[in-house]
Amino acid sequence: MQDVYLSIGSNIEPERYIPVALRDLEKAFGPMLLSSIYETEAVGFEGPAFHNLVAGFKSDLDPKEIAETLRHIESCHGRTRNSQKFSSRTLDLDLILYGQEIIREGLVNVPREEITKYAFVLQPLAEIAGSLKHPEAGRSYSELWNAFTSHQNITRIRQN
Repeated sequence: MQDVYLSIGSNIEPERYIPVALRDLEKAFGPMLLSSIYETEAVGFEGPAFHNLVAGFKSDLDPKEIAETLRHIESCHGRTRNSQKFSSRTLDLDLILYGQEIIREGLVNVPREEITKYAFVLQPLAEIAGSLKHPEAGRSYSELWNAFTSHQNITRIRQN
């Protein structure tokens, strides 16, 4: 069994889409540990603020299966794939960690670079997995968060 972590975000009706995504994720993967929900400005484009959180669970599924399930859940809830990387979305579900594995194959890119680049991924990850170490950086997520210097505004809006 691997420790699996997902980043979950929405900036189109997040009060609607995040709860349904969590329900579908729990159906697919079982019980999950959830971080608080954080609000951040859209990054890379003008748009509504995002709500973001991180979920963790144990799984023996192949990481490609997990990534395919995430894409299916996104599309079931109105996520469209267009050519713009930075755009508003109903759901953004990303596999960010799969144990201590380093995988760069197709849909699977773990650990995700976003972990060390964006507060909206690192802070909720540090909240629920602070003592775990980043497979490439070799530092705990709490250490990485404490050293984080991004000026992006992030606000906890709900504790789970």
